[in-house]
Order: sequence, then C-alpha cells, then structure tokens
Amino acid sequence: MAMKYQKGTVYPSGKKVKMWYGKYLIYGQNNLGKEVRKHRNVPICPKAGNPKWKAEQLLREMILKDCGILAEMPSVQQDEAVTFRWFVKERYIPMRQGKWSPAYKQTNTDQIERYLISKFGDLPLRKLDSFQIQIWLNGMAEDYSESVVRSCYSNVRAITAMARKQKFLKEDPGEDVTMPQTKPVEKPVMTQDQILGLVNGIEDMHDLCLLQVGIFCGPRASEVMGLQWKSWTGEALQPYGTAYEGQFYSGRLKTKQSKAPIPVPEQVRPVIEAWRRLSKDSSPEALMFPTFGRGERKGQAVPRWGKNFLKWRVRPVAQKLGIPDRLVTFQVMRRTLGTDMQQHGTLKDTQGMLRHASIKTTGDVYVQTIEESVLAAVNSRTSAVLGDWRMPEESLGLKGRNLKGLNGIRRSSAKSIGRVAASA
Repeated sequence: MAMKYQKGTVYPSGKKVKMWYGKYLIYGQNNLGKEVRKHRNVPICPKAGNPKWKAEQLLREMILKDCGILAEMPSVQQDEAVTFRWFVKERYIPMRQGKWSPAYKQTNTDQIERYLISKFGDLPLRKLDSFQIQIWLNGMAEDYSESVVRSCYSNVRAITAMARKQKFLKEDPGEDVTMPQTKPVEKPVMTQDQILGLVNGIEDMHDLCLLQVGIFCGPRASEVMGLQWKSWTGEALQPYGTAYEGQFYSGRLKTKQSKAPIPVPEQVRPVIEAWRRLSKDSSPEALMFPTFGRGERKGQAVPRWGKNFLKWRVRPVAQKLGIPDRLVTFQVMRRTLGTDMQQHGTLKDTQGMLRHASIKTTGDVYVQTIEESVLAAVNSRTSAVLGDWRMPEESLGLKGRNLKGLNGIRRSSAKSIGRVAASA
C-alpha cells in the first residue's frame, strides 16, 4: 500500500468551551487486501489561548504518531503541477517558520496568504517571472502602505530565492525586482499635553504603572505584557520572555539586543514600587501585569492582551480628553519616546533605550552606549514631560477592577507560566 501524505484539517467546535478538533484519514486493507480508508476526528486543544497554526502543528504530530507518514513529503512534482501555492505552503513556510516568533509567524503567514498566494497561488511556479512580480508590486504601492509593500517585496524575493536554490527554478525571478516608491506613511507621536492628560486621568494603580512603563521606558507590547516581578531590579526592567495573545514564552525575545535591561526613569520607579505593594502576588516568577484566565486556565494568572488593555482601560480616558485611538498604542508610545530622546541625549542613547539591533550611520561603529548617559537622557526626558507631577498614591487603588479570585491565584501564577512556557 502506497504511503500517503496528508496534513489533516483543523476546525473549532463546542458550545460552552470551544476546542480545536482535527480530522484526517487512516488507510488500511480489508480481508481481500483492498485498500480502505476511514475518517478520524480527534480533539486537539482548547481554542482559548491557542491560535490555529499551533493546532495545525499539533495535528501534524498526531498524524505522524498515528500513521507514521507525516515525515514523507510529497515527491517533487514536475511542470505545471508545482504551483506557487504548493511551494509556499509545503516548502517555504515549513522551512522558515522555525525562526519566526509566534506574533511574527501569524502576521507573516496571514500576509503571505492574503497578498502573495491570492495573486500567484494557482500560477505554475516555473511561469513566474520578474515582470509579473514588478508590475504587481508597483500596483500594490499605489494602494498600500510602505510596511505592507516591503513585506510583500521581502517575502516574494525570499520565496523565489529558495525555489532557485532547491532547483525548482532555473533562474531567480525575484533577483532583479526592486522596491517601488510608496505613499508617505504617517507616523504619529503623542504630545506632552496628551501624555500628561492620560497620566492624570488614570485612577487605577495597575493601569498607571503599566501606562508609565509603556510611555517612559518604551518596551514592545509583547515585552511589557511578559514582564515578571523578577524583571524589576529597582533601576531597570530585565525582560525574561514575551507574551502574545495570552501566552507566555519564556526566553523568547525579538533580537539579542532585546535581552538588554530597560532603564527606568527615577520618577517612574515609585509607581512600580507602589503597584508591587498593592499586587496580590509579587513573587519573582509572577507576572507584573496579569489578568485572569478562562476555560481550563480559570483561576490562574495569565498574561494580558495588550490590545484589550488599551481598549478597555486607557482609550476610554483618552476619548474623554479628545485623544484619537490611533495614538493610544504601544508602538506610538515607543515612537514618541524615540522622537523625544533626540532632545535629551545622543542617537546612541536612543538606540540603547529602545534596544534596537542596529543603527544606520557611523554611530554603530564609533559611538558606544554608556549606561549612565542613557539613564540621564531618559530621566531628563521624563522630567521634561511630567514636570512637578507627583504620584497621588493616597487616592489611587484598584478602582473599577474585578478582584474576584485574586487570592486564589497567588500560588498558581508560577505554575501557569511554567506550563505555558513548556507548551511553547
């Protein structure tokens, strides 16, 4: 009986608790030696906290264990049978996704499906040429932002380069493709008055601490939601992992430079200490900014979703102040910090604060980051924005937050983080 390659199909189901289920085929022989097949449906994992790509990966492992054939990739087809879609899904993504973070994997695979596969999916790979790609990119540049066009440009070149290297193509059609000019992209920042309005409008210590860390320390959303109390040294925040869509990924950060400590301005440190005193679980492994799990994780402390925090806790305050929602994002906070730092320190100080992997100019080679200089610069910028502001600790508590079950999660936090990190 010939071995058959299959990926199976993943689908959600359930009324009270949504689950990911998978279905695939089992092949065998009847008494007469004739090949027969049976459909198999299996539960995979809860839908909450588990994106579809993860369920698909788990189903592939189940198929491999059950059928022993997942490792058998389909033989390289010839001529027009090898389509752009087949190569991307069966070769390019499986080989590249090992280096992608969960957040980047979801974003990048969605963009590849939406823009590249929808355009070239059914086209035989050998018929793809530079002219088609360039005309398509030029059209994209008229309708989409630079970030989308550049992502498509990078992906299509990487795909064709791999196809050439693996001898699916005789020549690389993406080699001569160029990045077209795109429409200017607005990169907004917050003003001093808007920052002060948000800071003064927050009435919850947890929210104030998280917001000030975002505005004055500039971490990425996944970094701030993954901070643990052991991250707080008294002068800096040391990232030990990231959190994405309610899951904590221990030791996983965007770049090597992202592992550097984040300097905390002196005026922000008392806010962190005040939140630690109010926090029900400030043990080293506990999350600094947890929320409550649902479903199987009910009663446990789990990472917040950055978008939910901004939507429900910060934007209502911003709307009362007339601040547009597009300004209330962690990316804008990070961009605002980088823009303001130019007035308070060197370009290298800004690179050190934001922990970027590289900087374009000779400063990369000749200017070294000095920790005292970075801290002095960020202190100067924070003082310039806050002025004489002092934290009204007596009037802040945990206003409007659902505290039910907090006592029950004191000991579950570390276990929850360990389990999530192991599953990642």
